[in-house]
Amino acid sequence: MNGFSDVRLLLRSQELQALDAHERRVRSAPSGLGLWGLMWHRLTTRKALLELDADQLRDIGLTAREARQEGLKPFWRE
Repeated sequence: MNGFSDVRLLLRSQELQALDAHERRVRSAPSGLGLWGLMWHRLTTRKALLELDADQLRDIGLTAREARQEGLKPFWRE
């Protein structure tokens, strides 16, 4: 392969990784929820994030800053 093909393959793999990460975020909610169910799920889980202590946050792999940032996000945002 030439250098151009290598760059194209690298860029395509990065696009696929970004798409996979987006799909994992969207799929984190239980399947079968309608729009309102999804928003209710986001509201309650984000509220619960704000109530976790440092040990619980460490168990799920989040820092206090990340949990606060996600927990304060409006429920209508992904």
